Amino acid sequence: MGNYGCSDGLLTFVLQNLLSISCFSVVCGHLCNLVKMDCCFMFRKTSQAIEGDAGEHRVKIFSYNELRKATHDFSGANKIGEGGFGSVFRGILRDGTPVAVKVLSATSRQGVREFLTELTAISDIKHENLVTLVGCCAEGSHRILVYNYLENNSISQTLLGTRCSGIQFDWKTRVKIAVGVARGITFLHEEIRPPIIHRDIKASNILLAKDLTPKISDFGLARLLPPNATHVSTRVAGTLGYLAPEYAIRGQVTKKSDIYSFGVLLLEIVSGRCNTNTRLPYEDQFLLERTWVCYEQERLDEIIDADLGDDLDVDEACRFLKIGLLCTQDALARRPNMSSVVKMLIGEKSLSAHKITRPAMITDFADLKVSSGGQTRVQETRSSTTRSYSTTEEEPFSSSEAPTQTSI
Repeated sequence: MGNYGCSDGLLTFVLQNLLSISCFSVVCGHLCNLVKMDCCFMFRKTSQAIEGDAGEHRVKIFSYNELRKATHDFSGANKIGEGGFGSVFRGILRDGTPVAVKVLSATSRQGVREFLTELTAISDIKHENLVTLVGCCAEGSHRILVYNYLENNSISQTLLGTRCSGIQFDWKTRVKIAVGVARGITFLHEEIRPPIIHRDIKASNILLAKDLTPKISDFGLARLLPPNATHVSTRVAGTLGYLAPEYAIRGQVTKKSDIYSFGVLLLEIVSGRCNTNTRLPYEDQFLLERTWVCYEQERLDEIIDADLGDDLDVDEACRFLKIGLLCTQDALARRPNMSSVVKMLIGEKSLSAHKITRPAMITDFADLKVSSGGQTRVQETRSSTTRSYSTTEEEPFSSSEAPTQTSI
């Protein structure tokens, strides 16, 4: 009986401990399951965010260190350009791919996600005459863009520069460049929604592919700058000459300010010279003014580049110069839209119906001062002859195109 009692007590002890162990195991099991579920949930959330970012942005992300190494620490030897949006460097990626790396000069007003979203919109814009965006860096305060590298650089350094590149800019090539740029701007203005106003059409932003197809760079970048920042560079002599006076003086931005800039660029392509050259006699320093004088005196052929060879079509070249004058008209409503410009350039639309009046010139409204260091400054004049620009005048070229103060 005593033995039974002892066994019974032992059994009770064992059962109690087993029950405790079972409870502990159950609790531990539940805890492990909860931990596993939470870990899995966390993992799934992270994966979805990464997948979502990749699917949403579709822009290759480079680390700052990777781009620093690609450009040899952004060395001056690799610097290939500088504009209102920032400096551009040639770089070689780890796989040997050459790229153009643009370091934005102003801190973006946006966070990383917003910055990538804006770049996605830009990278989705594809056209034969627009530069292709490869990727970007949005690490810390750095905002850097990576583009395809175009070996023939810009027409500012080749056609308008020292011409040491060896490229033969015959008339056929210049027509290809002028028409290509016009088609690229037409695409930005009229074929995508919302439209993009470039704001910085100039020779240094027209790059040349291997076959000399022109590619417009820097489109859409105005959205990446803070509201109080400007992309208008005054450090490069001649930059001011591209700016429509209503934009340079009052900051009034419309599609017509891009069209004005294209008009000046067109004069440069035909003449083979920069819009501003302070080394020339004063009456010849500003290309737009000289072109207007020659137009009035029926000596427009004097503006044509004397280096052009036998393939030059003088009549076509003079027509291009007249289109340039038409694009730079004083009244905004008299400037044609870009689709009309393309048709005029390729001969599908006549110029005869349009009266060409004196173009708007920045020198009419401001004192243009170019220092010995090449720095350009604008100081508004206070003369009683200052004119205003009408943006409400009926548009004779496109009734559906209304001037706007907003842009990308």
